Amino acid sequence: MRILVIGSGGREHALVWALRHSKRVTKIYSPSTNAGIEQLATKVDLKTTELDELADFAQHEKIDLTVVGPEQPLVDGLAGVFTARGLAVFGPTRAAARLEGSKVFAKEFMRRHRIPTARFEIVDSADDALAVLARGLFSYPLVLKADGLAAGKGVIIAESEREARQAVEDLMVARTIGSAGSRLVLEECLTGRELSYLIFSDGMSYAAMPVAQDHKRAFDADRGPNTGGMGAFSLTGLLDARLEERIRQDVVEPTLEGARADGFPFCGVLYCGLMITSDGPALLEYNVRLGDPETQAILRRLDSDLAEITLAVARRELEGVRSQWSENATTCIVLASAGYPGAYETGKPISGLEDAEDIEGVVVFQAGTRRPPGGQTETAGGRVLGVTARAPTLEEATERAYRAVGRIHFDGMHYRHDIGRRV
Repeated sequence: MRILVIGSGGREHALVWALRHSKRVTKIYSPSTNAGIEQLATKVDLKTTELDELADFAQHEKIDLTVVGPEQPLVDGLAGVFTARGLAVFGPTRAAARLEGSKVFAKEFMRRHRIPTARFEIVDSADDALAVLARGLFSYPLVLKADGLAAGKGVIIAESEREARQAVEDLMVARTIGSAGSRLVLEECLTGRELSYLIFSDGMSYAAMPVAQDHKRAFDADRGPNTGGMGAFSLTGLLDARLEERIRQDVVEPTLEGARADGFPFCGVLYCGLMITSDGPALLEYNVRLGDPETQAILRRLDSDLAEITLAVARRELEGVRSQWSENATTCIVLASAGYPGAYETGKPISGLEDAEDIEGVVVFQAGTRRPPGGQTETAGGRVLGVTARAPTLEEATERAYRAVGRIHFDGMHYRHDIGRRV
């Protein structure tokens, strides 16, 4: 198989790494400048926004399967462009990608199909938002979600009405995240245990992946601003059988049935961000692709062929494929640039990558990196590396991951110290 992988982050490095382990894969192409991906794939001089040009390339090079990592190309309609030319693609259609591309669409979908979620109000202007706040419809903390894609920066948890009003000012008036903040979802802040439940789906059949737990806040003990994710861990036993059955019956299956009923059967990866409350599972959000950094933790537990699974999804033949997952646990620790998730500098040389991977079970997935010709790998983003370890127990995986972190250095490197230690 010849595979094209779209995307350039740590998730995509993990995808390329897993696909390279397939006996069926002969060559992988990627338009990424990620230094880790460049070591494993042939560089394609195209941008992920150039959908027709990417399809031209796939046709010319006789690509057997295109795997789409990030959400933006899916929201832009890449899957439709490829399938119109008879090209196999792993990722949902533009219509299905609205489940992530619009928080408003997703919440209305949940309400229409009776999927448990937080109580919410949708507002179309700053005046409307301030009126909702003034009426006291919600207690605090209050969650404010920008409607559009915002690279993990569109969710604000306000601890008081003053903070909520400031968030409305920032998102809807100052437009700090652009047009993504033109509409907002205001919703109650649920409490409980947060989990990421991901499935492969071909529109009819689905197969669940191991559960992972993400850490969104920038600093230890879940403090500081929300980020795209500062680490994740995965192990058997995060869900008992009864709770998993409720998640399938109350969230996953109604979502897939609702998508079919609304005319967009879901094919690809469906990510359900859940809060396990005292009343049971409640859906916080959908993603229409693998999470980051959950992918790094989850794919390190995959013992079967990722190329076979993704091709089966693209061909609508998932029912005949079995995925095998290790009983081992995994921990992924994100190393970020100073200032992330705010402003940060790039171009900081990175040392210790090979030393870190000398530790048993450790793979360092690169996210925001680049390697100038003849130069040293350096930082090129906010989240720089995902140091990921696999071991028989979560304690061992976490110890290995942090030991590997200790061998890596770049100026301004910061990370959380409690990933995998607070289950």
